[in-house]
Amino acid sequence: MLVQPESAATHALADEIARPPLVQSDYERALTIGDRYGQLTVNVPEVPFWLPEGESFVYRRTTQGKRQFMLVNAATGVKRPAFDQIRLAAALNRKSHKNYKADDLPFARFELADSGQRLSFEIENTRWSCELASYVCTSMQVHQGLSADDTLPAVNHSSKTSTSPDRRWDAYIRKYNILLRSKDGLQDIPLTWDGSEGNYYALSTLRWSPDSIRLAAYRIRPGDQRKIHYVESSPTDQIQPRPLSMTYAKPGDALALSQPVLIDVVSRRVIAIDSTAFPNPYELSPIKWWKDGRGFTFEYNQRGHQLYRLVEVDAATGQVRSLIDEVSETFIEYGRLQPRTGKTFRYDVEDGKEIIWASERDGHEHLYLFNGRTGELKNQITRGYWVVRAVYYVDPIKRQIWFGASGMNSGEDPYFIHAYRIDFDGRGLTALTPEQANHHIEFSPSGRYYVDLWSRLDLPPRMVLYRASDNAELTNVERADIRDLIGVGWQPPLSFTAKGRDGKTDIWGVIHLPVNFDPNRRYPVVEDVYAGPHGSSVPKSFSTRVEPLTQLGFIVVQIDGMGTNNRSRAFHDVAWKNLKDGGFPDRILWHKAASARYSWYDISNVGIFGTSAGGQNAVSALLFYPEFYKVAVANSGCSDNRMDKIWWNEQYMGWPVGVEYSQSSAIDNAHRLQGKLMLVVGEMDQNVDPSSTLQLVDRLIKAGKFFDMLYVPGGNHGTPGNYAELKLLDFFVCNILGQRTPNWNAAMSELPKGK
Repeated sequence: MLVQPESAATHALADEIARPPLVQSDYERALTIGDRYGQLTVNVPEVPFWLPEGESFVYRRTTQGKRQFMLVNAATGVKRPAFDQIRLAAALNRKSHKNYKADDLPFARFELADSGQRLSFEIENTRWSCELASYVCTSMQVHQGLSADDTLPAVNHSSKTSTSPDRRWDAYIRKYNILLRSKDGLQDIPLTWDGSEGNYYALSTLRWSPDSIRLAAYRIRPGDQRKIHYVESSPTDQIQPRPLSMTYAKPGDALALSQPVLIDVVSRRVIAIDSTAFPNPYELSPIKWWKDGRGFTFEYNQRGHQLYRLVEVDAATGQVRSLIDEVSETFIEYGRLQPRTGKTFRYDVEDGKEIIWASERDGHEHLYLFNGRTGELKNQITRGYWVVRAVYYVDPIKRQIWFGASGMNSGEDPYFIHAYRIDFDGRGLTALTPEQANHHIEFSPSGRYYVDLWSRLDLPPRMVLYRASDNAELTNVERADIRDLIGVGWQPPLSFTAKGRDGKTDIWGVIHLPVNFDPNRRYPVVEDVYAGPHGSSVPKSFSTRVEPLTQLGFIVVQIDGMGTNNRSRAFHDVAWKNLKDGGFPDRILWHKAASARYSWYDISNVGIFGTSAGGQNAVSALLFYPEFYKVAVANSGCSDNRMDKIWWNEQYMGWPVGVEYSQSSAIDNAHRLQGKLMLVVGEMDQNVDPSSTLQLVDRLIKAGKFFDMLYVPGGNHGTPGNYAELKLLDFFVCNILGQRTPNWNAAMSELPKGK
């Protein structure tokens, strides 16, 4: 029932009288409550990972804030600590001169080598390797992306080689060309002569045919080498500032052009490859030979991200043909099922006799089976008004696929992932995870086992080991206990849905209720936004994370509006060339529906905050929807998509760079600002160019607009830490609650300990 204006005014006055002023302890609670809640849970497991041998998996669990790595033998069901964390912490501290705690080691994953006797992992920018017998550790710095040297990477490495499968030859690069050196060192044979600094052969791209008689590689014509230049104003190891730079391509930049080359090693002949089928690449994937050596393939992602093609090259003739074409009038979301690779999902059956391929060609992400010899579509494997979210395992013998999907179950949150099995011909669809929850599946490398970790916002995690062949439950690995958490009054967020701008699509979100929630009062609303089109951001799984603003009397909400991922193609396409939209028409309707449903939901002075893409969204809210959003904090935002990384922005904003970039630009629309805005930026942000925020600052000043800003020396993307978090809390308390905040310089000697 809608609240009448008079009633709202009465409520607001009553709340103002009832709400005591916030004090320092309220802020301290806000910054530490998540950690305190974490101390009240037992055996909360994190996502597991399998060791390469395929019979054991590892996961990290948290009990009363202490983290422990556990190793499970799938064949026996035996569970034990993965290693001695006390000895490892001591070894790390001796070597690094730091103070790592055994029950809070600063890494989440590791690798085992040398038959399980050597442990390796990364901490920040250091790669560690530790002998488990002696717990002696060695370390090596990992490239950070930033460099004090502005030179191009070398492409001539005669000491680096690629060895043929028959072990007779080493291929290497000298003076930008490919040469062969016999293993006995008696022969040194040039294979190419036309390489140059401006059009060179790259060893990293070279691939031998399985029979060792042919080579395929890319010859690369360099593109722009745009650099972002930084000044680290306050380095910890010297007094003077340090200049640094990194290579960072932006929308519209000229890209390196890769041209595949085929070489017959026996005849020393270079076979020309016609580039008609891949004329304007954004990227060509690594070359992949068929096992029988008949040819090789690569994937062509055309500039503009509207054509994605599987290309095959015949080994004998160099003839090119397109096997599979993926075409879109907007953009292709080619990395959905393989986010780590950024490629579309592809699985070759029987050395390419058939190919399993992911596509949104029917409006939803599904799997298709192609004839790998002719490129003809044999059949659609999955179909329906739901989306495939992951492929866990493919069994080419049984001709079955295990996969994750969401949106298949009516009446359930359409973002919940469930596991299924299906035959190559699209028959035999079998649901494997009946629990109404969000499931995370990890298959063993052998395909014999899988681990299911599931939870909901209101359901603590449970982890179970299954046998894949018959879906039999083998071991109840872990069940979290949150009784103490519930005992102190913890409540999960409230799930809420409302219709979007089309009047029929459900928009899903969650409401984080304020501390000491009283349904008879009214509470101001602040939105935690992240509308990056590459994903969806509303949490679906259990967490003790707390929105700090809820501890200060705010309602905090998270919403997945149109334009975000993991729904239909039409739902997603709203973002194309239109990032300023941010799903805001849907978000505003959602807020209004919540206000109509709940008398305690006050949208008279709505705030919003976000980081990265969410920072862009937060600024856009004030510029393009000022009638609804009044106060915003934008952290590390991309203020203009022409200033940001090339792949993300060209994929969603299009190529060539058009007028749409300006239309979505906060910089070009800075004069529109009406509400209260605070900008946060770290001077060493390696994800989003810090100048994006600084150019917005420049334009706001020139437009005579007032705003606040936090510039963090040494800060990277997101400027993590309690100081920036406290500034955010302070900003909303001042500008929404209208309260004076404590005199922090007098109130505390240091910030509360926390995240």
